[in-house]
Amino acid sequence: MTVTEPSTIRTGPAFPPGFAWGAATAAYQIEGAATENGRTPSIWDTFSHTPGKVAGGDTGDIAVDHFHRFREDVRLMAELGLTSYRFSLSWPRVQPTGRGPAVERGLDFYRALTDELLAHGITPVATLYHWDLPQHLEELGGWPARDTAYRFADYAALAAEALGDRISTWTTLNEPWCSAFLGYGSGVHAPGRSNQADALRAAHHLNLGHGLAVGALRAALPRSAQLAVSLNLHQIRPLSADPADLTAARRIDAVGNRIFTGPMLGGGYPADLLADTAHLVDWDTLVQPGDEAEIGRPIDLLGINYYTPTVVSSAENARDLPRHDGHGGGDQSPWPGAEDVAFHLAPGERTAMDWPIDPTGLTDLLLDVHRAHPGLPMLVTENGAAFEDTVGPDGLVDDQDRIAYLHGHLAAVADAVAAGADVRGYYLWSLLDNFEWAYGYAKRFGAVHVDYGTLARTPKASARWYAEVIRTGTLPQG
Repeated sequence: MTVTEPSTIRTGPAFPPGFAWGAATAAYQIEGAATENGRTPSIWDTFSHTPGKVAGGDTGDIAVDHFHRFREDVRLMAELGLTSYRFSLSWPRVQPTGRGPAVERGLDFYRALTDELLAHGITPVATLYHWDLPQHLEELGGWPARDTAYRFADYAALAAEALGDRISTWTTLNEPWCSAFLGYGSGVHAPGRSNQADALRAAHHLNLGHGLAVGALRAALPRSAQLAVSLNLHQIRPLSADPADLTAARRIDAVGNRIFTGPMLGGGYPADLLADTAHLVDWDTLVQPGDEAEIGRPIDLLGINYYTPTVVSSAENARDLPRHDGHGGGDQSPWPGAEDVAFHLAPGERTAMDWPIDPTGLTDLLLDVHRAHPGLPMLVTENGAAFEDTVGPDGLVDDQDRIAYLHGHLAAVADAVAAGADVRGYYLWSLLDNFEWAYGYAKRFGAVHVDYGTLARTPKASARWYAEVIRTGTLPQG
């Protein structure tokens, strides 16, 4: 991953043939049914039930009840013309303690969901881990414990054996940076631990779990199966050309990006990352012989999650400023080895998450990855925005701000494709308004509005706009 300056994009509808038009969700954010059919608590169940951890005291106990309403939701997807749907499996629904055999009643839900998708001509894309570690495994050490990586591989094998006849594209992890550094570093995500050494250990074991899971999936799935990982790579921009700011950008690139892309894509852990964090962990002990080869097992696709660029400087150039890194508060920095780097808001309009809107960052990010790994196809596995949606007198949400956001970012994808990036699909985040992690139900990312009192679903104007883009395969001008 390289650090780039902003570029200028142009609107363009150049999407390749067979481009996947999708939307994405995560199990804990939408499913509900938290105790049904043998499901046990995940770290997010425990975290959300801990007073003060989630806005409004919200939990995912019911979420938007997708577990019981999935057929209605699939019909909505079909009406929008989605060709693909990216969802995650709930690990504690499939394997409640993270050990032992699968619970068939849990697998039956995902069998029924994938059958319904296929019956509507929608390709299922399964993510094995979107942050819902079984609480039992957390009590045994969680991701900072090496054994969790092996438990994850066992779970991957169970899922593949049960669903491999229905699902041909699998993602191992979603945003392991968040799992490691928000969950175990700053503590603003589950399980809410704040220890920078543990965050680095978690990052390594997530990497190892990914590699072990790739091996388990390859052994259980047909040779035609496509394997991926989804990373929230930070598009990093130095505040200035000052050498101190360039060094700050390099340090954030190391612990924000290359800590995953290095070993996962066959290059091993970068030397500068090891040097930056040597005071926190003994990497020679943490990374055991053979680990990097295991982590670097080849994948078929790389998922890219993008929302906003990351602007950084040295602390000397921004003393006493808030940490505008887009990853919530917390007294502890989620950037081990780079705690004194300053983060800045990029100029321009912002979403309800206070994230600057800058589609050029997506173009730059896709082209950066393309140049660094030219033979690796990509998917944009998450992109979208939360806004202060208002329900009109007619019961509809006319979310023109979201339409503008999507238009700009789809144009950014088209520009990257035109410049040579091999991008195979785009997944809007999110299909439905849902439980937005530590923000509870206060932030709405969905293309479909959910009334949290009745759970009624109503497509927003952005959903109808996206449906037309899918139907025509082109972006409207303007």
